[in-house]
Amino acid sequence: MTAVPIALSEAPAPARLELPPLKLGNLTVETPVVLAPMAGITNKAFRRLCREFGGGLYVAEMVTSRALVERHPESLRIISHDDDEKVRSVQLYGVDPVTVGRAVRMLVEEGRADHIDLNFGCPVPKVTKRGGGSALPWKTDLFRSIVTTAVREAQRGDIPLTIKMRKGIDDDHLTYLEAGRIARDAGVAAVALHGRTCAQFYSGTADWDAIARLREALPDVPVLGNGDIWSAEDAMRMVRHTGVDGVVVGRGCQGRPWLFGDLQAAFEGRAERNRPGLAAVAEAFYRHAELLVDYFEDEDKALRDIRKHVAWYFKGYTVGGELRAKLAQVPTLAVLRELLGELDPEASYPGADAEGPRGRAGSPKRPALPDKWLESRSMDAGQTRDIAAAELDVSGG
Repeated sequence: MTAVPIALSEAPAPARLELPPLKLGNLTVETPVVLAPMAGITNKAFRRLCREFGGGLYVAEMVTSRALVERHPESLRIISHDDDEKVRSVQLYGVDPVTVGRAVRMLVEEGRADHIDLNFGCPVPKVTKRGGGSALPWKTDLFRSIVTTAVREAQRGDIPLTIKMRKGIDDDHLTYLEAGRIARDAGVAAVALHGRTCAQFYSGTADWDAIARLREALPDVPVLGNGDIWSAEDAMRMVRHTGVDGVVVGRGCQGRPWLFGDLQAAFEGRAERNRPGLAAVAEAFYRHAELLVDYFEDEDKALRDIRKHVAWYFKGYTVGGELRAKLAQVPTLAVLRELLGELDPEASYPGADAEGPRGRAGSPKRPALPDKWLESRSMDAGQTRDIAAAELDVSGG
């Protein structure tokens, strides 16, 4: 299987960003762009597709520490990498310092990762109601214990460990500046901030000013910015606005793996941008499905998985409702090829309609939190006991 050819267009030549390669401990990421780990999205298949278009650091789906330590088959699949992935990057979720430490030690001792990231940004209720994700930095003692333990275990193998977090629980309970300092003092290799609170979920606008404040507060550790990067131009604007050392791209690349080619070109001062016609999008979609079959080793499971990508890939393109519905129920690769053959191969790139936000942003909502979580910045005995039993099964969502 080969990379999908995508037509390039010439945008007005941008000024080259004087942004050096991203240094994470002993690792050098030449293009300072990170694929945000997304559950059910950034598996080995999608990472390969993205890597074929541009450079960067490609992080696997979030995996729970408990599931990894217990060697659940699906957790081991989540952290699997292609042989040619230069940096095997894994993101862990956990709420218990002991379990997180054991998971990091396992990754290090068994040589399963070259970079480890800790998730403190997930806003999903099943995560936050257990005190995890974006709820966890509120408890500074628990946060410090997890990060310190994880860094210590990672350093045994000279593996750089980073964290990704949000601004806080809501606007009245912000945590990012304090959490950033705690993580820096613990020895993390970088801190990434999504400029939204847990309460915002993915709604509204990312607060790039908060990212700039964190960058200013942590001059001695790389800071990465995340939120509302839908194009290479957005990434350049974020860097100029915030002064970050690199960008983290999540929803913006859903259905657009070629975005990483745009990002690399932009950071290198080149004007080329990917503007795929409908035929090229169809080929990328089919290749994604093929790679999923290889990944899952199960055609039925792979085709069920590709269905959620239909709206993202074909956003803005002329694809009839009936055909979209069939694609969203496609049972086999053979049927998929037939359906894609019904598309107009001459249809060109639709412009702005294919750009911008992808998927559902949702609306602000009251965060789901453990009982009395906000009453103190420190854990009480009951919360400590509950946390030890609160790890989820496989993926944090």
